[in-house]
Amino acid sequence: MTREVGRTEDGRWLVVDGRRWRAADPALPDDVRARLLHHLGVARSAVRSAGRTGDDAALAAARARVRLAKTGLGERGTAWWEQDDAARRARWEAALSALDAPGG
Repeated sequence: MTREVGRTEDGRWLVVDGRRWRAADPALPDDVRARLLHHLGVARSAVRSAGRTGDDAALAAARARVRLAKTGLGERGTAWWEQDDAARRARWEAALSALDAPGG
């Protein structure tokens, strides 16, 4: 299946098969982006596992981790282009702090 993927001229949105999705914050340092994407992948896997087993508590926790990782990436919450540099850094640092915490 071939998907049509593009970006808006301002770089704020990805367009996949005509549907718009917020792009990740381009100011993210490469190491921060890699860590957040790792957390996102692990959380998405946990969503699938919890869904298969019917564990509602685990499913809710995994979805919260997905939301946190996507917020850290700038794909959720206040739009990254509406934040100054300090707020953008605080956003990704808070997300990583919560995701890296034991049991987080």
